[in-house]
Amino acid sequence: MPCLDISTNVCLDGVDTDSLFSELTKAVSQIVGKPENFVMIMVKESVALTFGGNKEPAALAEIVSMDGIKTEVKRKLIVTIGSILENTLSIPRTRFILKVFGATMAPKNSKL
Repeated sequence: MPCLDISTNVCLDGVDTDSLFSELTKAVSQIVGKPENFVMIMVKESVALTFGGNKEPAALAEIVSMDGIKTEVKRKLIVTIGSILENTLSIPRTRFILKVFGATMAPKNSKL
């Protein structure tokens, strides 16, 4: 189950968040290859965040997926999510960072 968590210093007042969530969900689903109903998206707005020493629009995102994420998929996620944030929240792609984590499931005999 992919989970995308975005923190931005941009206020979402006046932003069509339903459209934003829908676009992000579709993009992650298609790129990672998981059904949309398995994709989780979180967006935290108006966080105290600076990038390059200033408070211009910026975002930090993290994505975790259970099956791991290969290099080509990482590249596609960075470009696509960056473009969505640029188009919907006016965050330049040069002011967006995506941290990618691939997780694996615990073995069947695990006590976790």
